[in-house]
Amino acid sequence: MNRPQDERMGSILRSGMVLLKKYLSTDDQVKIVRLCRDLGVGPGGFYRPGYRDGAKLHLMMMCLGKNWDPETGKYGDCRSIDDAKPPRVPDELSCFVAKAIKDSHGVILRNNKQKEVNEILPPMTPNICIVNFYSETGKLGLHQDCDESEESLRRGLPVVSFSIGDTAEFLYGSQRDISIAERVMLESGDVLIFGGKSRHIFHGVSSIVKGSAPLSLLDEPKLRPGRLNLTFREY
Repeated sequence: MNRPQDERMGSILRSGMVLLKKYLSTDDQVKIVRLCRDLGVGPGGFYRPGYRDGAKLHLMMMCLGKNWDPETGKYGDCRSIDDAKPPRVPDELSCFVAKAIKDSHGVILRNNKQKEVNEILPPMTPNICIVNFYSETGKLGLHQDCDESEESLRRGLPVVSFSIGDTAEFLYGSQRDISIAERVMLESGDVLIFGGKSRHIFHGVSSIVKGSAPLSLLDEPKLRPGRLNLTFREY
């Protein structure tokens, strides 16, 4: 299992893949929980996605910017179940993403001393986000995020993932094979970024560590037991 060498400075898991441990402060996490809670009860808010055969994903989902349909694997302007239009990505969240990418560039420069940091981890401006809430029994199989625009994928524009609440065992690798996948524990406040050569990695969540969320998130913002995960991309 990969363990960051310096939790304060962040670590490189592979080319274009950076983990920032405990990056989001408690106050920032509370703000994000509140934002998601307010958006989640409105039009285009949280729902449990599924497939035509009746199978349901083991999570609740909300899309921002554009709706992603798990059945078709495509983005659209509204979702098929109720024609709801997804809320836009809030400016506050975009600012968090921009800072995380900038600080990840710093991690890469400190470790590799390379000046072409934008080639290793290209910058991006998030205009879509998938917000998933995993219950304590939630999980997500190994998959690739490859439904964004051809231009975005060609340039290797990164996925920026925020973890809030319970710790998750995150799997990733070059193949869709759980037996050889690498594993890292994503705790509340962690930010994981993968772009460039790592943009098409297979990744998923194998389990949630019950009761591992900071008490501060269960108090005032009243985060339910489980894990809140936001993944930002540029379509």
